[in-house]
Amino acid sequence: MRRVIALALAMAMCANLCACSRKNNGDGDAADVHDPYAEYEDYNDRCQAIYDGALGEFYTAYEKAKAADQVAMRYALMAIAEAKLLASAVILPLNASGGNYAISRLAPYTVPTVQWGNDNQRFHGALVTTSPITAAHREEMKAQWYALKGTGTYKSWAADYLQEKGYTLKNSYTIHYSSDPQTWDVLATSKSADADAIVNTYDGLYAYDCEGQLRSALATGNKKTENNDGTVSYTFYLRSGATWVDSQGRQVAAVKADDFVAGMQHLLDAKAGLEYLVAGHSEEESLIVNAYAYSSGSLTDFSQVGVKAVDDTTLVYTLTKDVPYFMTMLGYSVFAPMSREYYTAQGGKFGAEYDTTAPGYAYGKGPDKIASCGPYVVANSTAENTIVFKENPAYWNKENVNIKTFTWSYSDGKDALKGYQDTMSGAVDGANLNVSSIEKAKADGTFQRLAFVGLSEAVTSMVFYNLNRQATKNFNDQTGAASPKTARQQQRALVAMYNVHFRRAISYAADRSAYNAQSKGEDLKTTALRNSFTPGDFVMLPEAVTVQIGESAVTYEAGTPYGRIMQDQLEADGVDMVVWDETAQGGNGASDGFDGWNSPEAAVRELEIAIRELEQQGMRISPEEPIYLDIPYFSGADHYTNRVNAYKQSVEKALGGAVKINPVACADMNTVYYSGYYIGYGYEANFDLYDLSGWGPDYGDPQTYLDTFLPQYAGYLTKMLGLF
Repeated sequence: MRRVIALALAMAMCANLCACSRKNNGDGDAADVHDPYAEYEDYNDRCQAIYDGALGEFYTAYEKAKAADQVAMRYALMAIAEAKLLASAVILPLNASGGNYAISRLAPYTVPTVQWGNDNQRFHGALVTTSPITAAHREEMKAQWYALKGTGTYKSWAADYLQEKGYTLKNSYTIHYSSDPQTWDVLATSKSADADAIVNTYDGLYAYDCEGQLRSALATGNKKTENNDGTVSYTFYLRSGATWVDSQGRQVAAVKADDFVAGMQHLLDAKAGLEYLVAGHSEEESLIVNAYAYSSGSLTDFSQVGVKAVDDTTLVYTLTKDVPYFMTMLGYSVFAPMSREYYTAQGGKFGAEYDTTAPGYAYGKGPDKIASCGPYVVANSTAENTIVFKENPAYWNKENVNIKTFTWSYSDGKDALKGYQDTMSGAVDGANLNVSSIEKAKADGTFQRLAFVGLSEAVTSMVFYNLNRQATKNFNDQTGAASPKTARQQQRALVAMYNVHFRRAISYAADRSAYNAQSKGEDLKTTALRNSFTPGDFVMLPEAVTVQIGESAVTYEAGTPYGRIMQDQLEADGVDMVVWDETAQGGNGASDGFDGWNSPEAAVRELEIAIRELEQQGMRISPEEPIYLDIPYFSGADHYTNRVNAYKQSVEKALGGAVKINPVACADMNTVYYSGYYIGYGYEANFDLYDLSGWGPDYGDPQTYLDTFLPQYAGYLTKMLGLF
């Protein structure tokens, strides 16, 4: 019922926005530009029609992939589906996270290295030194990590190595951050700015270690059972002695199996955006038995959902089917426990009575309104200033807590040298280097000795293309990031964005290397450049499989990377994108480190097709009648300004001025975030192009990426396309 009401309100709001965005601004009637989707008066129907036109092939291929029983077939079909997504050009992959020059006191590979979930934000076991670690020593440690990976001995070796090299280990770690948590309820958020902080206050059943191995946390063991009805049960046995404490470190309850039951119910009650990971988008897709039924409201008795506490130390999840990646999900927040006792004491209720606006409801509204069972409690949190995590005195695993005080220090990003200078002064323990700080470090004589290139990670940032723009000002205040375009220019851009060849033309025209050089420096402009959504080496085929690629049946051997199949499908479809290079990474292949999209020649070809097709709809595109596209950016820091200008120049030059990029200046980062990153619905997306968002994996399967572009409010990123 809550969802129905929310959508009803959304539709009413959208109607107002639509009316505003179609007003005549004195430049002629916007209606003289024919909108092929104008017949759809209902917002949902319009969104679905646009989605089908742009992403119909992707959706059909993806549904086929999810229906596959064999893991190898599943991976291969998902690669084919992703090729269809990329070919649609609704997104332009930009970068993997990481891949920057950096200087740091954090020892390499001493925090969890897994690329999905939240565990890579757990820093309590890190090794941190009192002085920055040299690039040469990092290379030696990197080689040893590969040699020792999986043995469980790397961290002890690293501690000995650092001390032998004259470093002193310390028990504190300080980093910069740029966005305060908006909630401290990890089960009621889908934003990394929230979860990255809160993950330090709780433990899950299992967690990944610094060698990429899944290790016991609150669970000491598990058993998998295949049931006669086709369901699969996982039984977890919890350790005794773990406790919940409040923000003062006072014990409030023992950790019990029922806390995982309470956590799952709260996740499904809150509907903050990640519940689909366990509930799916339909009964057929539900991961946990009856999770979708409860989440959708057709079932109100949570005791019928497949998560049960047999006793205080025995927990059972019952899955609808065998899910090969289930154990990889346990390091993510959707499986976090929540103290039922503490939650109810803070006014929390479940089911139909769940209401965060009710008098007395306080849970998660501040760091002092949650209970902790992890390595830290939050000792201080001052907005846009400091967040201090202090060691939990009752933590069950205290002997493995190396960092007793973990501090987040706020930086608004306006000072390009702040990260470097604070690192060198010891105010923080590490920072990525931008163009300005690289030059400063070189002038100081510290660059060659201390600067290293960080690893590329699995988070993919991208440019999103708004296929259904309704807003011309930010939804939160109706003033921020106001579009400079006239109503007719808005309408022309809207219609042009429907055309796949127009979108491809922009994608091929954009020089992403020049864009990256403005923040990463000329040396690293292609280092973390990503050409796909899912990294091409994210999974490999576990066994040989034969699939249809274009007109041919192709057999792929065991060990074939996901990226190679994507590339073969794109080539079969005649699409000018290179998303996998077999020769990269020493012949191992990669989807990163080169620009497989930028081609001014291909951009012109695609634009010519788009011009012919749009002329048939009565719309002309030329340098005299260009399409104007808005992209909001933070004007308070030079590298953001330089990036957007590099993007603008490359697109306009390649397309001969037939497309004009409007950089929309925003005086602070929140204004940029509210134009795109913070939106809840597609009609709130106040941009034509947006480059400050992306996605990282929740678990070890390509589905974790591709699910984000599903229709009908199911895909978390689909709203970034202006849909649903």
